[in-house]
Amino acid sequence: MHLENRRILVTGADGFIGSHLAEALVRAGHTVRAFVLYNSFNSHGWLDQSPPEVRAGMEVIAGDVRDPHGVRKAVHGCEVVMHLAALIAIPYSYHSPDAYVDTNIRGTLNVLQAARELGVARVVHTSTSEVYGTARSVPIDEDHPLQAQSPYSATKIGADQLALSFCRSFGLPVVIVRPFNTYGPRQSARAVISAVIIQLLAGRRPVHLGALHPTRDFNFIKDTVRGFIAAAKSDASLGEVVNIGSNFEISIRDTAGMIAEIIGTELQIEADPERLRPAASEVDRLWADNRKAERMLDWRPEYAGLEGMRRGLIETIEWFRHPENLRGYKSDVYSI
Repeated sequence: MHLENRRILVTGADGFIGSHLAEALVRAGHTVRAFVLYNSFNSHGWLDQSPPEVRAGMEVIAGDVRDPHGVRKAVHGCEVVMHLAALIAIPYSYHSPDAYVDTNIRGTLNVLQAARELGVARVVHTSTSEVYGTARSVPIDEDHPLQAQSPYSATKIGADQLALSFCRSFGLPVVIVRPFNTYGPRQSARAVISAVIIQLLAGRRPVHLGALHPTRDFNFIKDTVRGFIAAAKSDASLGEVVNIGSNFEISIRDTAGMIAEIIGTELQIEADPERLRPAASEVDRLWADNRKAERMLDWRPEYAGLEGMRRGLIETIEWFRHPENLRGYKSDVYSI
């Protein structure tokens, strides 16, 4: 499917991945409507930091995915919906699981209902590698069992299944993009890569981290955004779940070491009990099989392997080095 001359709605456009995606679509010449979370400060999240010429190229609507009326108004007139709005912090899902059900499941239902009623031509729904839980076999392909090891992952499993059910029951043209761990500029301090960078650049020693043994398949934000756009264009992926991953596995400990080496500083780590997940909730291993994305989306990671990850980390660290960017983070506070 061609995206030219089609209005594209991006929900969660104020967030980390959503803001990068909305900007990339504008730069590609597409008509973009950005749906951001309403607040009384009139803040549009990371879109407030967009270059003026990019920001001027998108229509911004504030609302809440939990409100079906507001969602329907946002979807009206759009032919493509890229649904990224969600609560994503795993530690906070232990504290407030009800909020995750309301936002991730009920919010997704509102998007699907509106898209169905208004005849949307394509819905790209965002999943997460957390739905797989600790790998039973590697690399993880899309047929791997789903394992809810946190309230967050449980609600994302529910949302994914709702999206697939609308495709199968009503013929809604849905594709599910399942990104593995995305990193890059603007990421929340709750994520391990940004947490390490922020603490090191702020001069904090030792660096406070949680479990060091788990492995992750980290993906640079530019690769993730390209995956979303490729999924929106792909007719072959309708009704499918597609992993977006680098097919490269690295431990948290080794990741922190690479970051310290790039910054040019010694690394001292102290285990912080507050940052540890409950033992049965920790996902110990994630490693993506990305062959389906290559086959169906013609997508391949440009920041793959150790060398690619190093390039991505360099770009990420350079962004955080700017005082105006680092100023927005609190290195002495654990963000859940």
